[in-house]
Parts: sequence; C-alpha cells; structure tokens
Amino acid sequence: MESSPDITTPEPESSTASNTFFELIYSPVNILLTVIIIVLVYKLFKSKSTKVAAVLPELPKLRKDMTVAELRQYDGSQPDGRVLVAVNGWIFDVTRGRRFYGPGGPYAAFGGKDASRGLATFSVTSSDKEYDDLSDLNSMEMDSVKEWEAQFREKYELVGKLLKPGEEPTSYSDEEVEESDAEKKKEK
Repeated sequence: MESSPDITTPEPESSTASNTFFELIYSPVNILLTVIIIVLVYKLFKSKSTKVAAVLPELPKLRKDMTVAELRQYDGSQPDGRVLVAVNGWIFDVTRGRRFYGPGGPYAAFGGKDASRGLATFSVTSSDKEYDDLSDLNSMEMDSVKEWEAQFREKYELVGKLLKPGEEPTSYSDEEVEESDAEKKKEK
C-alpha cells in the first residue's frame, strides 16, 4: 500500500491578512496610544472652555430701551464684550452667543444692530437704516421674524425696546423686571 502524500490545504490569504490586521489594531501598545490621544484631546478642549469662561466675566443685567445709534455701541468690540441684537423691535443680550454674534463670528453683522430684516430674508446682513419699520416685508417674512423673536426670547435676556425716532424710552425699575418675568412664566 502506498501511502498517500499529506496534502495540506493552504489558508486563504484574506484570512491571514485579517488576523494580522486585528492583531495590529488590538495590540496593547495601540490601545494605550488611543487612550492617551483621547485624554489629550479632552484636556485640550476642556482648557479652551475654561479660558473662555474666565475671560468673559458675568455682566450686570442691562434693562433699557435704546435707539439704533445707542444699540450700535454693543457690537462686542467694547472692553466688556457685551453684544446686543434687536429682533422685531426688541433688544436681546446675546453675549452668551458671542462666538456667533461678536467680532469674527458668522453672524457678526447682526451684533449691535437690528437683525430683523436679515433674519426674515435669510441674509447675514443687517439694516443700515436709522430705524427699519419692516413695513415692506411680506407676511411669510414677518412670520419668520416673529419666530426668530420667540427663539431669542427663549434663549437670551430681554434688554428693552428698540426705539422709533421720537419715541421716549420706558423707565424700568427692578420691581417691573421681576413682575414682567413672573407674568411671562404665568403665560406659559
């Protein structure tokens, strides 16, 4: 009897290659390096957010009506960094969103200005008029402005009204602010 030669079937190359790939990925050195990279990235982002919080001190609450000229002073370029934006005749303190509305932000054109027309027409430009009454906007654009106003009311502090030419400012007291805030909460 002749013995048959031992025939071994070679393993497919893809199986060997995938085993080698998984050995490389799951090696202890690679796992350790991955953990170190994740920790470093976390520390990098954490330190940036801490610096931003340290740089922007808590500003006192501002409650007053302003003209367009007075509003222009609050574009984020002044020493305290306060940014105000007007929407549909109301002024909001958007300093918390300074990276969007402050200098260098994508919506910096709205900082210290009436953003109503730009928000209504989906344009990142603001009105350069002394006072923009929005009377030429169509109903869809006005609905958009009202939606933006509602969003700003939810997210940012109300400062006061944007005064029309010749309009007198309202004199706000601390008690009135508390009463108006309480009334808003009751309405919701």
